[in-house]
Amino acid sequence: MKSSAASSAVHPQAATVGQLKATGYHPVSVKEELRRNLIRKLRTGEELFPGIIGYRDTVVPQIINGILSRHDLLFLGLRGQAKTRILRMLPSLLDEWIPVMASIEINDDPIRPLTRMGQRIIDEQGDDAKIEWVHRENRYHEKLATPDVTIADLIGEIDLVKHAEGRYLSDESTMHYGLIPRSNRGLFAINELPDLAPRIQVGLFNVLEERDVQIRGYPIRLNLDLCLVFSANPEDYTNRGRIVTPLKDRIGSVIRTHYPQSIEEGIEVSHRNAWLARTGSSASGVEVVIPPYLGQIVEQMVMFARSSPNVSQASGVSVRASICCIEAVCSNAERRGIMAGAKRVVARPGDLHHLIAACRGKIELSLADDESSEDKLIQSLTGEAVKAVFAEMADVADYQPIAEQFKANLTFPSGDEISDDEFVANMELVQGLPKAAAQLAAELKLDAKDAATLASVGEFILEALYVNNRLTKYSRAGKAFFRK
Repeated sequence: MKSSAASSAVHPQAATVGQLKATGYHPVSVKEELRRNLIRKLRTGEELFPGIIGYRDTVVPQIINGILSRHDLLFLGLRGQAKTRILRMLPSLLDEWIPVMASIEINDDPIRPLTRMGQRIIDEQGDDAKIEWVHRENRYHEKLATPDVTIADLIGEIDLVKHAEGRYLSDESTMHYGLIPRSNRGLFAINELPDLAPRIQVGLFNVLEERDVQIRGYPIRLNLDLCLVFSANPEDYTNRGRIVTPLKDRIGSVIRTHYPQSIEEGIEVSHRNAWLARTGSSASGVEVVIPPYLGQIVEQMVMFARSSPNVSQASGVSVRASICCIEAVCSNAERRGIMAGAKRVVARPGDLHHLIAACRGKIELSLADDESSEDKLIQSLTGEAVKAVFAEMADVADYQPIAEQFKANLTFPSGDEISDDEFVANMELVQGLPKAAAQLAAELKLDAKDAATLASVGEFILEALYVNNRLTKYSRAGKAFFRK
């Protein structure tokens, strides 16, 4: 079987070099293998990176061009932009199986052995030399760059015990291989490359350019067959380190990633990755429904944070913020349902108050006067998001007659202790509010006859009046009250 046939889902049967030759196998380099399988997928229209949203016309073409050019790749972008996820998907472009020499520490090709040990086995045993098959999942290795990473970790070290046995230092059999040689004929990824000490980055020069390694100055050379891939935040993100210029010069393609470019993309990303279906052994028995407008508000808040002058834009606001926030909304609605003994609950705008806990630590402020500054900013951004999303759906001026009724010392309670039926009953005391909520629910294609949905939409209207300064709101003993 030729190398392309090695991608068969069936485990290949050849067990010796002779049997392998009989299949017509011919070795190709890793980068040629990636290129060939990429071309096949492009021709068949197969999705290259399933689950990655919003990159089809921006990031994916950069990746395709880099692989077609047989480049090493650097993914450069702020936190939470799917860099690591893409790196871990690259092995899907490798052949399913490849043959390697048996009993050798690194993946050595049986037809063109790289190591002296492999060459010696072929010279001694010829076609009877044993081979093994390696699956593509085992051809990807990843290392998180930290300041304590050493050359020995990545390249290797002289094994003094082997040297004491009488082996020469010029023989690679005296070497304890590091991660990079062990990734031969595969992909090796380094996450957060700027955190790697500059002297260690310098040690990668030969691997990137000449594809060989040297240990402690001894003439041990391995002409490695590798595709090196890296991830990094922009250099202005952290003072801990930077990518040294000569190393950047040796990386073929630098691929810029980005955050979702629209509210719709952001919602799709967060909802696909968030845990919203509360099933399993710990299921509460409460079905949680999240109205689409609440998902919009969460994503709008995160997008506002990404452009806020009060937020460090060099740090960015991760997609994980959106995911955690929508999970927090779902959890608080679930908690309300558990306490009320309900089988079904619809999330309300009041659940957005719990975004603060989900966002803490995910938004880095430009200037922070005190510890409460972050909470205040999150609350402010959430209010702006409510205002913006409501403005897309309705004109707040149309609800001014509802706000006018609060001038007569009317106070409307809301909160986790207020059941859906009680909330709807309270709405009946505000002239026009039930009808307005039902109309808006119908416009949003929600069930206006459902009490839980009507309560959610009714609170959405009151919250919109509050953020547009038509009403005020205060909290007491865990409850919120709308008033004039």
